[in-house]
Amino acid sequence: MKKIAVFASGSGSNAENLIKFFQNDTTAKVVLVLSNNSDAKVLERAKSLAVDTLLFNREQLLDPHVVIKALHLYKVDFIVLAGFLWKFPEHIIKEFENKIVNIHPALLPDFGGKGMYGMHVHKAVIAAKVKESGITIHQVNTQYDEGAIVFQAKCTVDPKDSADDVARKVHKLEMAHFPKIIKNILLSDA
Repeated sequence: MKKIAVFASGSGSNAENLIKFFQNDTTAKVVLVLSNNSDAKVLERAKSLAVDTLLFNREQLLDPHVVIKALHLYKVDFIVLAGFLWKFPEHIIKEFENKIVNIHPALLPDFGGKGMYGMHVHKAVIAAKVKESGITIHQVNTQYDEGAIVFQAKCTVDPKDSADDVARKVHKLEMAHFPKIIKNILLSDA
C-alpha cells in the first residue's frame, strides 16, 4: 500500500476528499497532512479523520533535514499538493522525482504561475472572457505550474458566470476527478 502525504495551505476540501477516498482502499492511504498555515482548516479536517498533521514554517520547509525527515519517518511514497501556496523546494522534488502532483483550478498553461491560486484564477478567467475553465493535475517541478500535465477536465464558462460560479464548477471537477486520478497514477506506477 502506497503512503500519501498531502500539503495544503487552506480549507482542505481536496485533502479531506482524498483522505476519505483512500480510507477503505487497498491502493493507498493518506498518512500525513502538512501545512504552512497554523490557521488552515485542513489541519482540523485531517485530525477529525485521524490523519497525523505537521505544521512547518518556510525555514523548516527549505531545510533539507526537517520536513523531508517527517516524510521519511512516515515512509511516504507519493506527495500531493492540494492548495499549497508556496513554491516547492528543489531538494524534495529531487528526492520524490515524478512522485509529486499538484491540482490547479484552471486549464494550464493558461492562468498559472506565481500568485495564480484560488479566486485569483477564477477572476482572471472571467476577465479573459474565456468559454471554458477546469482543472489541471500536473507533476511538480521547480517552476510554478509548469510540470507535465497528467490530466485535465473542463467546464463551460457562461457569459453570465461570476468568479464564484466558476469556482463552484471547478470545485465539482476537483471532487469528482482528483482522487481517481491519484489512484490511477499510483496503480500505473506499481
